[in-house]
Amino acid sequence: MQGRIHSTESFGTVDGPGVRFVIFFQGCPMRCRYCHNPDTWDMNAGHAESTESLLAQYRRNAVFYRNGGITCTGGEPMLQMPFLTELFTAAKQEGIHTCLDTSGICFDPEQPEPVRTLLTVTDLVMLDIKQINDEKHRALTGHSNARILQFAEFVSACGAPLWVRHVVVPGLTDDPAEHEQLGEFIGGLRTLKGLDVLPYHTMGRRKYEEMGIPYPLGDTPPADSAAAGQAKANIMRGIKKRLRA
Repeated sequence: MQGRIHSTESFGTVDGPGVRFVIFFQGCPMRCRYCHNPDTWDMNAGHAESTESLLAQYRRNAVFYRNGGITCTGGEPMLQMPFLTELFTAAKQEGIHTCLDTSGICFDPEQPEPVRTLLTVTDLVMLDIKQINDEKHRALTGHSNARILQFAEFVSACGAPLWVRHVVVPGLTDDPAEHEQLGEFIGGLRTLKGLDVLPYHTMGRRKYEEMGIPYPLGDTPPADSAAAGQAKANIMRGIKKRLRA
């Protein structure tokens, strides 16, 4: 089996625990307005890689990954579910820690078994929850967040460790009440192990210019660490509220 791969990174330090071999999958159904990897959208772009070729790249630097592992990100890895499952299965056979960085958009609650199988060989799920308000989520990404929230609940029900990420974008995802609402939701996920709240940045603007695509957020300024810190405090307030309920 072969997958469509955009690129790999040998020494990822922000893609799960430890130093990691990061695999960027090609293809994504989402069109997030703040996406900084528009070059991963097209499913027909990138190049073909086999499970063995990717694991061979991992093995070349395996000594550096002793406390890390492999992270699959994108794009959206779950768009290539059979290949992703094969890759993680082979990785686990070699004792490699596996991390899935996903939006959860490909989850089908009517056919959950492929995801259940994937989770048996996934050590950590890093889930981006972009906006808890469904109407605003549609405006931000082009999709409802219903399946994403269902995916989060399914991951938790299956007992898989879950790490939630949220990006603070001025004017789009910076409402304190919505942050508290997000906290109330994730406070109900029993396998929640971590929360990252990240400030929006404009480093992806150059890619849009190179691809001849208008930058969706125009002159929206970057968020700062103080805004991210306040957002995290509001989310934590919602988590505590849920835990007290």
